Amino acid sequence: MTEPIADFLVRVYYEDTDASGVAYHANYLRWFERARTEWLRGRGYGQEKLRLEAGVAFTVSSIEIEYRKPARLDDELRVQTRIAELRKASLIFEQLLVRVGGGETLTTARVRIACVDAATFRPKALPSGLF
Repeated sequence: MTEPIADFLVRVYYEDTDASGVAYHANYLRWFERARTEWLRGRGYGQEKLRLEAGVAFTVSSIEIEYRKPARLDDELRVQTRIAELRKASLIFEQLLVRVGGGETLTTARVRIACVDAATFRPKALPSGLF
């Protein structure tokens, strides 16, 4: 898929790190989630708007993540997000966490997102025109 890459900037703060000054691994998931949310918002759709108006919600069904190099205290990072695959009721995002300045990729992720009915959490087709 030739989906353009969306960028989202984050900085590693003290509370994001462990005793060695390295970003705690669970924070990477948080940064990837925020980047996907802002990617969606950039298309004119907030999560709450989709829940209320289209009756859908998005839920992570699987994540593959590879930690290559550590993010450290005060690093400025860019999360790059793009759709790799689009299906009827799900999509797969490919995401990179890149250190700003040097451009080195620190972490990669492949995230499958399921579209579900907001009330029943059963799979539901992606709203037409959303992607």
